[in-house]
Amino acid sequence: MRHALGFAALFAALTATPAMAQELTVWDWKSGDPVTSGYFAKVKADFEAAHPGVTVKYVMQPHDQYYTLLGTALSSAGGPDLILLHGGAQARERVGAMVKLDDKVADIRGDIKGWEEFTGKDGAVYAVPLSIQGFVVYYNKTLYKNAWLDPESPPRTWNELKKACDAIKAKGDVPCFTLGNKEGFGAEFFFSSMAANSFSDAEQAEWAAGKLKWSSPQVKAILQAWVDTQAWGWYAEGANSTAKFMDEYEAFMRGEGANTIGLISDVAHWKQFDEFLGAENVGVFKPLSPTLASDKKTDDLKFPLSGGIGYAVNNKSPNANLAIDLAKAFAAPAAMQVFFHDAGAIAANTKVDTSTLASPSAKAIIGWMATSGAPTAHTNMTTAEIEEWHRQSQLLLNGAVTVDAAAARMDEVQAQARAGR
Repeated sequence: MRHALGFAALFAALTATPAMAQELTVWDWKSGDPVTSGYFAKVKADFEAAHPGVTVKYVMQPHDQYYTLLGTALSSAGGPDLILLHGGAQARERVGAMVKLDDKVADIRGDIKGWEEFTGKDGAVYAVPLSIQGFVVYYNKTLYKNAWLDPESPPRTWNELKKACDAIKAKGDVPCFTLGNKEGFGAEFFFSSMAANSFSDAEQAEWAAGKLKWSSPQVKAILQAWVDTQAWGWYAEGANSTAKFMDEYEAFMRGEGANTIGLISDVAHWKQFDEFLGAENVGVFKPLSPTLASDKKTDDLKFPLSGGIGYAVNNKSPNANLAIDLAKAFAAPAAMQVFFHDAGAIAANTKVDTSTLASPSAKAIIGWMATSGAPTAHTNMTTAEIEEWHRQSQLLLNGAVTVDAAAARMDEVQAQARAGR
């Protein structure tokens, strides 16, 4: 009997069909970063262990060329199986090339936030969110103290911010803000930060629908603030030739600017700044806007907050179901815990434990998230508007166009892009 069982087992082993070798290609702009490498390594190791014969291949693309390269790949017969995307316009305008995920993510839908930024006009979900992203203003407490400002009492109105910048400028050591606008990213952050407290909820909805024009008073006030802050000397010379990632932020970490509009998650954020400047020296406040110019102080400020990045599945993938499983693996609690721990990413998965946070600025941000979030206005532009805003923002900083001319041109692009949607 023992021999019969032994021969049966041997025969089964010899005749079993081997696991089919499959490769899943994943595009991103992060996997080669030492800070995030542990997260990507864990997802790869766990997924390959759970799927014998499957290999996960990461292809990291340059961030500033990512969507151009992706467009070329998606127009071909192939392209990557899994694609990392920013939430908002970059995801929504590519849903035609992505797999609809609604029924595939039903089991994790309740655990994850940020789905709205990866939802198409049809109401369907096309990517699995990984992070929650937002913009706040970080400041260097030592530089505030050096300018005879109270480092524990940051500005709470536009007038207070202007006075603080005047004091920092008078001290003469550093500019009030570090700014990088080489690719136009500085203007994206500025616009969304201003809009968070300049637009009402109804105006945010009109903006997302393309009904609030660039030539409207609310929007032109933001463009004017962009020009005014440059004229007031808030920035170092050469902002249009300075890369936001990471030249602007490296300057801030070197103490070469008192403030910077930074992210809340994963890069250019509290974790990096704490490590370079010391957690006790990093302050944070919500973005201000010219509509808050009175001396009346308010605690009812908002900051841009939305789904950050997520993974979508190419509908041309020959391994789409397997790629969907991989997208969900990237958002799994154990992997996300590594992303949070190593990179300071605020995970979209609500099961990630943030109780170990020691950073004062991170604690403040997480405390604000429950009640102070506003739409991230630039992600509700079309990609054509984003690209033109990049260009117009540089011309405005250089004084090559007026606010009226820039707004008129943006109206044209908005109308053309929305008509083509």
